Amino acid sequence: MPVVDKPLAELREYRGTNPKPDDFDQYWARALAELGATDPKLELLPNRALRTPKAETFDLRFTGVGGARVYAKYLRPVNAVRPHPALLKFHGYGGNGGDWSSALGYVGAGFSVALLDVRGQSGMSEENSQVSGTTFNGHIVRGLDDAPDKLLFRQIFLDTAQLARVVMALPEVDENRVGAFGGSQGGALTLACAALE
Repeated sequence: MPVVDKPLAELREYRGTNPKPDDFDQYWARALAELGATDPKLELLPNRALRTPKAETFDLRFTGVGGARVYAKYLRPVNAVRPHPALLKFHGYGGNGGDWSSALGYVGAGFSVALLDVRGQSGMSEENSQVSGTTFNGHIVRGLDDAPDKLLFRQIFLDTAQLARVVMALPEVDENRVGAFGGSQGGALTLACAALE
């Protein structure tokens, strides 16, 4: 039997101990304005790491807020109907976008797929933020002792939205049929991406 500290009716209404800050909407409006003013400087170069007759593979790079160059693997089906749907995949904490072959099932089903390398983790994206304070216990807290606009995860959340914007603007992609997914940190990034874009 589970242990609960409140009656069920109260638990249904409970919203946690950290209320939404008064300036929450303004904070994210400023962040999205900054993102909108950031030229992504898209670079999409063929990659021959995976050779298959069914998929074209590309190194995709774009500029995120703060000027960092962010990397994603991008795969699209050969001879697909245009425009077609696309997927954004976000990885777990400390990982990277994964192997090219991990997206082939989706490509075979007619999706283009972008596998993001989260900045500051194990992939090929830059992490160029300069912040005050500790990073001893990991990037989750990077920027916590500095201004709120310097939080690393603010930049990462905005990278997910920038990737969505970049992919939705590609001529082969139906901008109204783009989804995102991921596990662990990737699930949280999926929610952030959906909320921001």
